[in-house]
Amino acid sequence: MRHDGDAVSSPRLWGQGKSTDQQILEFTVGHDYLLDQRLVAHDIRASRAHVRMLAAKGLLTSEEAQGLLDGLAQVGLDHEAGGWQISLDQEDCHTAIEAQLTARLGDLGGKVHLGRSRNDQVLTAIRLYLRAEIEQFTAQLEQVAVAFDKLTATSGEISIPGYTHLQQAMPSSVALWAGGFASNLRSNLALLRAADDLASLCPLGSAAGYGTPGLSLDRDRTSEELGFAAPQQPVTACQTSRGKAESALAFALTQILHDLGRMAADVCLFASQEFGIIRLDDSISTGSSIMPQKRNPDVFELIRAHGSQATADLIAILTLTEKLTSGYHRDYQLMKEPLFRVIDRAHLVLDVAAYALGKITFDAARAKAITDPSIHAATRAFELVQNEGLSFRAAYHRVAQELST
Repeated sequence: MRHDGDAVSSPRLWGQGKSTDQQILEFTVGHDYLLDQRLVAHDIRASRAHVRMLAAKGLLTSEEAQGLLDGLAQVGLDHEAGGWQISLDQEDCHTAIEAQLTARLGDLGGKVHLGRSRNDQVLTAIRLYLRAEIEQFTAQLEQVAVAFDKLTATSGEISIPGYTHLQQAMPSSVALWAGGFASNLRSNLALLRAADDLASLCPLGSAAGYGTPGLSLDRDRTSEELGFAAPQQPVTACQTSRGKAESALAFALTQILHDLGRMAADVCLFASQEFGIIRLDDSISTGSSIMPQKRNPDVFELIRAHGSQATADLIAILTLTEKLTSGYHRDYQLMKEPLFRVIDRAHLVLDVAAYALGKITFDAARAKAITDPSIHAATRAFELVQNEGLSFRAAYHRVAQELST
């Protein structure tokens, strides 16, 4: 509800001595002060690298640098232990960390911001965060692929129909079914690497997007210390590249979730009474509130649904930047929610999928019972080509005629 004249009374680090209407503050901050909790450790890591660089350039004394380094380390430990949280007044993790430093170290805390803007701070923290997440996704992706490998090892020889247009078309097997998904999942590693490549350029020291004229910084040093491939150059590229690494990762995750969604659609179909070739363990299926006989594949339905939702997150990221002019815009702030949402969504689905795949079994007898013998028609045509020297078209027509009689 609107409260005219309701101004912020608590001091704000970048308030320039002026108050801000409470409604405007809440609108402009949005959920950033909550979302940024996950970026605190990354911002502190970047800040420590920045302090060491400032000291190496003679912009801080060794005593000042050590005080800031010790202070930053303690601020990080205290946050990890739940000793402080980002407040609405502080807006984001960057301001909150500096406020913590200033409260503990006095004027020395303010020296940490030399040569930086919140613009390069947030981009640096997000890229560090993205690279850490990509490393986790790489491991998770392999876990799900291994779950498919285990299905191949335990049940790969079981014959099942292969479908085109949802019609039985060719003979297949659990090995072919599981192997196809394992291969496609692993192919997504290339997309994760592409996202990591885009996130591997260091924006730290680019400040608000135009560098720090009159101040000599060593961006190579901070870039190397933080594990980036190189500083992003020129400095104007930093802000105009926002959304590229983010959307690249969101695209990779969407592809991964789409692969798992297609798998889940198969499981839901194959577990139905009409098919019955997959059995779900009771531990991963749910009952009905009214029908005592039913067990439902809810987990696989939700895996399928998360893939659709991921597409919406990706589109939200892509469309945010498409018409912006160069330089920084506050619009970028709204990228965090869909970005963090698709990341959290993918972690959840990958964990559940790896577990649930270990709880399904294929029913060989049922698969044999529902298999239409005509799915071997193409095999018969191939044999005629090889044994009688017929053209494939002639063999095709002979087999078709045999099946019609």
